[in-house]
Amino acid sequence: MEMQLIQGQFSAQDSIQLLTEMVHIKIKYHESKIGSNSSEEDVKMREKRIKTLQKDLFDLRQAIQSSSGPVSIASVLTIRLS
Repeated sequence: MEMQLIQGQFSAQDSIQLLTEMVHIKIKYHESKIGSNSSEEDVKMREKRIKTLQKDLFDLRQAIQSSSGPVSIASVLTIRLS
């Protein structure tokens, strides 16, 4: 099953805002899963994922800010049910 989440061209400012909000939601999800009953391995995995998301967002923002013109964004969620 697929869901078209984003499809279109956006200004640099709008694309940065959209991507930032999406990444922040994912970071908050990982932060919410870190708790006192989490294993050390799970905490380390989630912390590593958060750092990767932050770095990727930083790199995206830099690339978008250095470009001119609209930014095309396409995002499709693919869901597989077992």
